[in-house]
Amino acid sequence: MPFIVKKLFAEQEQKAFLYLIRELGYRQKEAQRLIAKGRLFCNGKVMSNTAGMVKGEFEFICFEPESRGLMPIFQTPEFALFDKPSGVMVHPQNRYTPYSMIDEIKYHFGDDANIAHRIDQETSGLLLASKNRDSERMLKMMFEERSITKRYLAIVHGHVSRETKITVPLLRRKDESAIVRMVVKADEKGKPSETLITPLEYFPGLGMTLVEAKPLTGRQHQIRVHLFHIGHPIVGDPIYGQNEIDVIRFLDKKISPEERIRKSGAKRLLLHASQLEFEFRRVHYFLKSKEEFVKEALDSMK
Repeated sequence: MPFIVKKLFAEQEQKAFLYLIRELGYRQKEAQRLIAKGRLFCNGKVMSNTAGMVKGEFEFICFEPESRGLMPIFQTPEFALFDKPSGVMVHPQNRYTPYSMIDEIKYHFGDDANIAHRIDQETSGLLLASKNRDSERMLKMMFEERSITKRYLAIVHGHVSRETKITVPLLRRKDESAIVRMVVKADEKGKPSETLITPLEYFPGLGMTLVEAKPLTGRQHQIRVHLFHIGHPIVGDPIYGQNEIDVIRFLDKKISPEERIRKSGAKRLLLHASQLEFEFRRVHYFLKSKEEFVKEALDSMK
């Protein structure tokens, strides 16, 4: 478990954040942020005062990354590239999350390394990680400014016969039930959203098409919602194209792999981040996933 409880001891009364700086090597901002998040306990009670004092024994919840052997497929002195498997979270959901990509990144490159962008848990493929605070700031800004070109592969239901540019605004619904809040929908009141879809191969025996998806904007679930909107939902999508009861059952982990195949076509979402293209410090990078996505996708339908 990456999050562990450490028993600490302060011989003299002192501010807790100063102790974390001196003894555990945290920066002041990070030490105070962790205290504010409730990571420090004195006499069994959470300390939330960032200027609070400690003396004697107390407990601190800290993150100690554990690797499962996933190695970067490319790296420079400032960033690294991973091929994330489907089903692995990028960030831990809470302190009981057993494993996420943050484990690998911080295990290999230290506390200052971080995720530069996000992809969904069910999406596989390229994930860029910074190795220091400066490159983190630069890469995140590049993603925000859309100066990094992203391309995805997806297998969708139906026959996509021609290149299509989808320009449908997307809205994240916030005012209904918890399950509906996480769902994005096509809506004229939403934010402008554009995705370029290019068909690559049609599988007549399956009634499915391999497409390349190039998002020109960066909305949540954009590719999934746009493909669903034009009548070609991604194979294996447990949310878009499913009824609400089955969506809830999926989120509650009550749908077996066999049932999921029957209802959506595959055991996993068949969406893969396949390429990243950008310029960093005057060097042009064109990075490609090394995973055999089509083979893995076809295997996940069995």
